[in-house]
Amino acid sequence: MKKVLLFFALLFALSQLSAQDKLKMIFVGDIMGHGPQIESAAIEPNKLYDYSPCFRFIAPLLEQNDLAIGNLELTLPGKPPYTGYPTFKSPDELPLALRAAGFDLLVTANNHSNDGGLIGVQNTIKTLEKNGFYQTGTFIDSSYRAALYPLIVYKGNFKLAFLNYTYGTNGIPNHKPSVVNLIDEKAIKADIDAAKAHKPDAIITVVHWGDEYQLAENERQRALAQKMLSWGSTMVIGAHPHVVQPIKNYPLQETNGATRNGLVVYSMGNFISAQTKTYTDIGLMVEIELEKNNGSQQSAMSNQPPAVSNGQSGVGSPQTVISKVEYIPVYRYIYRPAAGKPVYMTVPVSAFENGEMQALQPMPETTRAAMKISADVIRKNLTQHGAVERKVSAKEISTEK
Repeated sequence: MKKVLLFFALLFALSQLSAQDKLKMIFVGDIMGHGPQIESAAIEPNKLYDYSPCFRFIAPLLEQNDLAIGNLELTLPGKPPYTGYPTFKSPDELPLALRAAGFDLLVTANNHSNDGGLIGVQNTIKTLEKNGFYQTGTFIDSSYRAALYPLIVYKGNFKLAFLNYTYGTNGIPNHKPSVVNLIDEKAIKADIDAAKAHKPDAIITVVHWGDEYQLAENERQRALAQKMLSWGSTMVIGAHPHVVQPIKNYPLQETNGATRNGLVVYSMGNFISAQTKTYTDIGLMVEIELEKNNGSQQSAMSNQPPAVSNGQSGVGSPQTVISKVEYIPVYRYIYRPAAGKPVYMTVPVSAFENGEMQALQPMPETTRAAMKISADVIRKNLTQHGAVERKVSAKEISTEK
C-alpha cells in the first residue's frame, strides 16, 4: 500500500512540475556607442578594442536568466572610421563583449539603424549572427524578412515570438534592399496575426518610441501599446527616451469573458552610454518570468487583477502567464583610475549605493550620492504604478573567485 501511495505521490509531483514550467527573461535598455565609449575601449585605435570591463558587474545577473535581451542602438560597419553621435558606428568587439557577458538576443530597429548605410545595416546583422545572437527588427532584404519574421525563439518548454519596430530613422531612408521595421499599425497588426499563427507561449513586441528625456509616456505610446496588447501581444517593451518611464499593466477583456494582463515597459532608459543629460545615467534591467500553469495566477503587479492566459488571442497553450516582474536600477559609472583611460561600466545601483563594493570597485562618495539621488527619483516614479524592485547584493555580482 505504501508503494502505491508513493507511486501516486511521485506522479502528482511530476505533474505539478510539468504544469508549472517557468522561463526567466531579462531586458535592458539602450546600448549606445558614443565617441568617448569608443575611445575608452580602444587598445589600438581602429584595430583592437576591449569592451569587456563595461559589463563586468552585469554578467552575473544575465547568467541567472534563461534569455537576455537588449536594444542595440548603433551600427557595426565592420571597419573604421568608428564614430559616435550623430552617426553611431562601433567596432565588432562590442557585440563580442555583449555575447560574452550573457546577452542572447539584440533588437536593431531604432532611429540609428541606417547610420552606417547599407553596409551598416547588413554587416550589423551578419556580425550578430556570427557571434551567436538572435536578432530582429532589421533585415538584409525583404526575402530575409519574409523567411525570418516574426522571430521565433525556442527556450526550454517555451516558444516565443519577438517583434521589433521603430518610429523612424532620423530622416535617413532605408538603403535598399535592406529593411528596417517602422511603426505602421496595419503592418504591426498583420505581424501579430502572423505570430499568433505559430501558437507561441508569448508574443513580445519591442518598440522604439516616445519623447526623449521625458519621465512619463505620451498619449501616442499609451494608445499604441493598448492596441498592440489587444491585437495579441503579451507584453510591449519600450526604448528610445534615454530615461526610465513607467511599467504598467493593462487588464484586457477576452472574447470568452476572461481577463488577461498586458504588460507595458514604456522605457528602460540607457543601459550604457556617454550621455550627460539628467537621468540618462540611470536605466533599468527588467526581469520577467513566464509560467505555464493550469490554474489562475496572481498578477506580477500588486495593484492589478489576476493574469489569465492569452487563449482567445491564439497565444499560450497550456495557459501561460506573466508570473513575476521586477526591475533592477542600473547606473552608468565612469570609473577614472589614477592612471590610464576612464572605463565606462554599467553597475546595479543597490549593490553600490551603500559602499559595499568599494574594495572591489571604488566609487567616489560624491558619485554614489549623485547616483542614489537619480535612482530614487526613478524608483518613486516606478513604485507609484506598482512596479517592484529587486535588490542586488554585492555578493551576488562579485567577480572575485
